[in-house]
Amino acid sequence: MVPDELWELFQQVVPPAPTRPQGGGRRRYGDREVLAAIVFVATSGCTWQQLPPGFGPSGPTAHRRFAEWTKAGVWAKLHRLVLDGIGSRGGVDWSRCAIDSVNTRALKRGHLTGPNPVDRGKYGSKIHLITDRAGLPLSVGVSGANTHDSQALIPLVTGMPSIRSRRGPRRRRPAKLHADKGYDYDHLRRWLRSRGITPRIARRGTDSSARLGRHRWTVERTIAWFGRYRRLHRRYERKAEHFLAFTAIACTLICYKRLTK
Repeated sequence: MVPDELWELFQQVVPPAPTRPQGGGRRRYGDREVLAAIVFVATSGCTWQQLPPGFGPSGPTAHRRFAEWTKAGVWAKLHRLVLDGIGSRGGVDWSRCAIDSVNTRALKRGHLTGPNPVDRGKYGSKIHLITDRAGLPLSVGVSGANTHDSQALIPLVTGMPSIRSRRGPRRRRPAKLHADKGYDYDHLRRWLRSRGITPRIARRGTDSSARLGRHRWTVERTIAWFGRYRRLHRRYERKAEHFLAFTAIACTLICYKRLTK
């Protein structure tokens, strides 16, 4: 579940284990064992209580460590570290990026949930995503299902990490950004242009979705890849930061597959 190269990267971002008084107490499970358990939960979609005993740590132990690492920002740091490895090999294509979103039902409601207008008003969350030209996930966010897609564009672009390049300085802004008609607002076009990004946003009632979709299909494919991580099929977490952590883990594993090619 945790290859050696991914484990080496994880060791660079995980906080040191707390010191314990000598003598007594249970043995603290190693971080690699716990990380493997967390990856299994993310991919299989099982609950923490259903975690197989073969991993070593129990479900509550893995969940407790998951919460600690989420609070420390480990998952976002790991995602950026993997992106740096890809960028240093020239694997990030900044010529054009694409943005899109997908809804997921929230079974326990919680923060950043809302009535989904396309799911009979049932409570859910929305995952927002920006990918590079080849579908590499660069920036991810979570909102309530009743949040309009256009409201996520500025936070998502602002939150894009500064990624290493094969030559030259780090980069965090694409040359173009493709979006569907849900982002068709003049203030978003002006905002993107002010930051040197050429907007390629479909216009309602004017542009053909088929023509502009030639460049947006990559982000839709990446959203389909999220289906491999069954923990994202439904939102079981009351805390939004925990659900966002699972999206970051999915992005990291997608990027890691690209890194190892």
